[in-house]
Amino acid sequence: MPASRLRSAALAFLSIALVGILAGCSSAVAQQQNSSATSLAPGQAAPRGGDLRVGVLTDLSPKTFLQIGTGALNGQVVANVFDTLIRYSRDDLTVEPALATHWQLAADGRSLALDLRPDVRYHDGRPFVSADVESSIKAYLSGPWTPQFKRTAAAITGFDTTDPHRVVLSFAHPLSNVFDLLDSAPIIDVNTLPELKAGKVFNGTGPFTFSSWQPNSSVRLVRNEHYWGGPANLDAITFTVIPDQQALYTRLRTGQIDATQDLNYHDQQLATSRYGFREVTFTGGESQEYVGINVTNPALSDVRLRQAIAYAIDRPRIINDVFRGSGYVVNLPWPKWSPAYFAQANQTYTRDLAKARQLVAAHGPIAEPIPLDYSTQGVDRVVAQIVQSNLADIGVPVVLSPNDQTQQAAKLIGGKFTGLWLLQHGFAQFTPSTLAVSAYPFNAAKNSSNFVDPAYAAAANAAWTTPDPASPAALGAYRQLDDVWLRDLFLVEIGIVFTKAALAPSVGNVDWDRRGQFHFVNTYLAHQGADD
Repeated sequence: MPASRLRSAALAFLSIALVGILAGCSSAVAQQQNSSATSLAPGQAAPRGGDLRVGVLTDLSPKTFLQIGTGALNGQVVANVFDTLIRYSRDDLTVEPALATHWQLAADGRSLALDLRPDVRYHDGRPFVSADVESSIKAYLSGPWTPQFKRTAAAITGFDTTDPHRVVLSFAHPLSNVFDLLDSAPIIDVNTLPELKAGKVFNGTGPFTFSSWQPNSSVRLVRNEHYWGGPANLDAITFTVIPDQQALYTRLRTGQIDATQDLNYHDQQLATSRYGFREVTFTGGESQEYVGINVTNPALSDVRLRQAIAYAIDRPRIINDVFRGSGYVVNLPWPKWSPAYFAQANQTYTRDLAKARQLVAAHGPIAEPIPLDYSTQGVDRVVAQIVQSNLADIGVPVVLSPNDQTQQAAKLIGGKFTGLWLLQHGFAQFTPSTLAVSAYPFNAAKNSSNFVDPAYAAAANAAWTTPDPASPAALGAYRQLDDVWLRDLFLVEIGIVFTKAALAPSVGNVDWDRRGQFHFVNTYLAHQGADD
């Protein structure tokens, strides 16, 4: 299968016109974002050498290593030390080669054959072969992590690894989101799996090798001179853990780090509009701010109160003031480019205090304040205060409950929030079925809201098992999911939020993936004295 084409005609998500428009716009944006004082002239080789210094808020967490979004440093290590079988384009869901060079999905959607690169070696020198695909997917399922694509990986029932450079995956049923899994699950080394789980050995096939980890301080990666795609430009990358956002901003401003994607939106705006740092927006890596609702809470079990919450939240204020306009208001999780996006449905709940108060009156008085959990890391404290004020306006008392990021993630995964909570979710930037079968807040089999509904499970399953995700059957399933979300409101969407990074002017050619992770294989640092 040619690398530049979509999976197949059957798996084409977007209309030709939409892909053309979005790809053109995204490419123009990417060119603008990557054009700076460090841009290379046509034919000019990228400078070699240098140690890129990246600031991150969170430390490495081996126990959650393969869980998306539970630790920024985890994701950066996965993206730069390990490879995946395929890569999605950052502009759309075009499937591009990585460790797999060609692939063929069976007409019935029940198997997928992948041809593998013959020249790949792990960092310890061992050749990568088809058996490693099987062992990696099985290790992905085995913990201690609980990865979001676990249901999809578990639906792979067979591995034909007879040919060391070709693997055929068999499925229990058609998997419309199998490429989401293959884009996200890294190929790991089963021989060092115990050491990986302990955080001692990270033996991948990627462009950088794992050099050292100083807990709560830093992680250092060095260039893999034998990388199958050619050696990276950088000598090394040092990720420095800076858990305070104000300190992160200060260290960027004072030249102690070169890049970060963890600034608050106010500081991001200042750094890039006033102080000469370059802004990169991770197109295709959008996230969504939302209020989660535990529907087993006695007060929140009544949908009228959940509807009141949806009418009370001041979404434009949150997007414009907290996120500095870096996003847009929605009622449903889909970004505008998604085939599941439905503009009209996003007008279902706008701020209407009169209607919200009527619903609260019909529900009856709230006996006890409802807890609202939020993460102390990032901007959710401010969002929580706005939501608390919004709900006070309609007579719903809320008490704020702060958690560190680890506590917040554990409560999300275990469904342990007792009332309301604030977080950002992803996965709407993948195949639409992925949201309802993989994301913790949405998973129809087990979600953080403890919401159970046969109709919801049926719609999720229909979207997941329809071979063609652009077919009328798939689109009908997405509409059914929308209907459940808008009717039952076990979570309330606030808005799409753009992930952004701030880069020093010396940093050139930064790439990223749909999980909002940096990829530094082609990144370079301008030499001292280069043209400014």
